[in-house]
Amino acid sequence: MSGLIIIALYFLTMLVIGVASRRKARGIDDFFVAGRKSPSPFVVGSLLATIIGGSATIGMAGLGFQQGLTGAWWLLVGSIGLVFLGLFFAKKVRRLALYTLPELVERQYDQRMALAASILIVVAWIGIIAAQIIAAGQILGILGAGSPTIWMVIFTAIFVTYTILGGQHAIIRTDFLQSIIIFAGIFAGLALLLSRLGGWEGLRISLPAERFAFPLSPQFNGAALITLLLLVGLTYLVGPDMYSRIFCARDDRAASTATLWTAALIIPLAFAITVIGMGAASLFPDIAPEQAFPTVINELFSPLLAGIILAALLCAVMSSADTTLLSASTILTIDIIGKFRPAASPANIVPRSKWAIVLLGICALILALMLKGVISALLFAYTIYTSGVIIPVIAGFFKHRLKVTPAGALAALIGGGFVGLISKLLDIKYLDLGALLISGGLLFLVSYLHRRFRSAAR
Repeated sequence: MSGLIIIALYFLTMLVIGVASRRKARGIDDFFVAGRKSPSPFVVGSLLATIIGGSATIGMAGLGFQQGLTGAWWLLVGSIGLVFLGLFFAKKVRRLALYTLPELVERQYDQRMALAASILIVVAWIGIIAAQIIAAGQILGILGAGSPTIWMVIFTAIFVTYTILGGQHAIIRTDFLQSIIIFAGIFAGLALLLSRLGGWEGLRISLPAERFAFPLSPQFNGAALITLLLLVGLTYLVGPDMYSRIFCARDDRAASTATLWTAALIIPLAFAITVIGMGAASLFPDIAPEQAFPTVINELFSPLLAGIILAALLCAVMSSADTTLLSASTILTIDIIGKFRPAASPANIVPRSKWAIVLLGICALILALMLKGVISALLFAYTIYTSGVIIPVIAGFFKHRLKVTPAGALAALIGGGFVGLISKLLDIKYLDLGALLISGGLLFLVSYLHRRFRSAAR
């Protein structure tokens, strides 16, 4: 009962913050990019809270349960992507002072390419939002008061309402507090788990030696690492959620600094969450992998402490869910609906975005009720997105040097995204990596043919 009370208080606090932020989130800049005034610590907190969501708690603990220390690569590839983003792209992105990634794509190429990227991102991001809803259901289901399905519905209603009320102005500030709670909750859980096992040495004795192999292991070979680096790591280099945080920074230096600090801070979190999953494999070997973290909380901690750690996990999931939802709704409002039905005035954009938030929240909930696992849902979404969007956007920063054209970029997006979708629907091994090669090949081949055609037409 105490755990349920703590969770209820947490949800109530989030809604109160949303209501309190409502007056400050009426303008477009305030609602979508928090006024572009956020200092580095707030951007770091928001990036951390966004990244440490369902995949990094429920999903990555499950990877630790199954394969050991190499499960940490799920977040470590993100750290690598953020280093490249912070060093080479964050300042360029912030200087553009845009609202969405598709707006950047339109600057690089044209409206057709931006529209295609917008549609692909919104479809993929519904899957990512669904993964957070699944994680919330698994976390809250251990309270014993209602089924995971009921909790998924309740969680969706709350985070949709919170996002509508406060927009980015509320999210960027509460994320800073939530990131502190996430850190405290995860490392408190790790400390208690290791004390139960007799420390690190006790954990080593209780599991096979291959679970401690790193960076590769019998269950995680070089091909698996390359797949994660490309399909997951690249979403940190070019991602709507990452860029939405960069657009909130007060200047380009704050954007770059925050990105690099985030890359450093997620490294200890990656190993901590993975070790929690390994501890669960030692103590509860018969459970499902993605039940590792919830089971540790339910079986090892007192009701009061379990409620506090559950609140920390919900902080992680909530912050990822509201960020991804707002990113997708902003793109749907500005870059898709706005192209076909421009708002009569800027004041109409925010109300339209709030309806988009409701629509996308419902779609994500329906998808979450149909899917099973957190990691599988995320990999499905990441593969479609990465295969279509990443290569054209990175090339777009150097389009004159690389001589790429809008026609080539559009062919790369459609061809790569379609092949990525087929690779997941038919479960064809390594075709997801082939989709990236196809995207790159189409980009340069069609760009070359397009340039030749234009030269001949002259």
